[in-house]
Amino acid sequence: MSGPVDRSAPVDALDGLDECVRVAAVWADEVDRDARFPAESVAALKSARLLGAAVPAALGGAGLPLTRLAEVTRALGRSCGSTAMIFAMHQTQALSIVRHGRGEAMRELLSAIAADQLLVASATTEIGIGGDVRSSGCAVERDGDRVRLQKNAPVISYGEYADVVLATARRTAASAPNDQVLLACPRSDTTLTVAGTWQTMGFRGTRSPGFLLTVDTGADALLSDPYAEISAHTMLPTAHVLWSAAWLGIADAALRKARRSVQTAARRSPGTPPTTAVRLAELVVAHQQLVDTVFGAAARFESLAENPAALSSVKVALEFNTVKVSSSMLVIDLVGRALTICGIAGYRLDHELAMSRHLRDAYGSAVMVSNDRILHHNSQLVLVHKGD
Repeated sequence: MSGPVDRSAPVDALDGLDECVRVAAVWADEVDRDARFPAESVAALKSARLLGAAVPAALGGAGLPLTRLAEVTRALGRSCGSTAMIFAMHQTQALSIVRHGRGEAMRELLSAIAADQLLVASATTEIGIGGDVRSSGCAVERDGDRVRLQKNAPVISYGEYADVVLATARRTAASAPNDQVLLACPRSDTTLTVAGTWQTMGFRGTRSPGFLLTVDTGADALLSDPYAEISAHTMLPTAHVLWSAAWLGIADAALRKARRSVQTAARRSPGTPPTTAVRLAELVVAHQQLVDTVFGAAARFESLAENPAALSSVKVALEFNTVKVSSSMLVIDLVGRALTICGIAGYRLDHELAMSRHLRDAYGSAVMVSNDRILHHNSQLVLVHKGD
């Protein structure tokens, strides 16, 4: 693992966030309706230089810690769930390079992410593996100072629009499926052939079809640490926190609409609280559980960030897996409650209190990365976990 990240951000690191949130809100319904990439929102993020938010200040980024990245993701999620998820996935990949990519090539890549606002995607799943990101069928082929890889990925979120794709593969053709490396595939050296469509209920703007990825690039594009360490020490915990922050933003939006509905009803009958007021009070309690889950987990990661032994432990793996499952279940519950409070107004697609996009996105939290698969993995971990 690389040295400590510079966590001191420039004062103006988030100056452009409000504009990004505004732009995301303007285009969110069209992005959802047309299942198209939120180009305007991502352009705003680049203009605000937020794609370099996780890159250390010494390399031109903002050096934001995970808690601050979660705050940005949450704010974006209030406007557009797809934009928030793209930001979350990008920052997870950037953090993986920050914490596990050593050498001049990786420093140059991080500097380019900050300076040129490169968008980074990931290809960690593979057809024939059954959704297990800790197993690969494809393998890196080495030829002097070059490496080649061909990977059939069932999903690469926003892959068509990414400047770099981090792809997992077996270390060599003779390596075991779980002996994996992570390869940074620059778009200039990579061919992505679309191998599917993306017509889903929710998170439609993430544009996550399958691709056949073919790359021929320099061997220095391989991250230094084994993927097992990258996953345990960075990718898994930060992904679960930042995804959850995106879902929290969706819950925020639903809560705001529910509050507006109750306040409107209260103004119609001064002195007589509407029947939905109690339901709103209950919703606020449940919403706070999600807030605490997200930011408690972010703080937990920051406290362990430079402790590889702790991050490799069964206990911590269970903790962060539980964050993902808990958050995805909570956001579905919260948006469903908000819809009930808003009633027919929330059920209508043409009303300002419409909940359709929030509800469909919320269900994506549990199925885009399957809760059942995570719980199955947890069921194996709990058998070997000895407790505190």
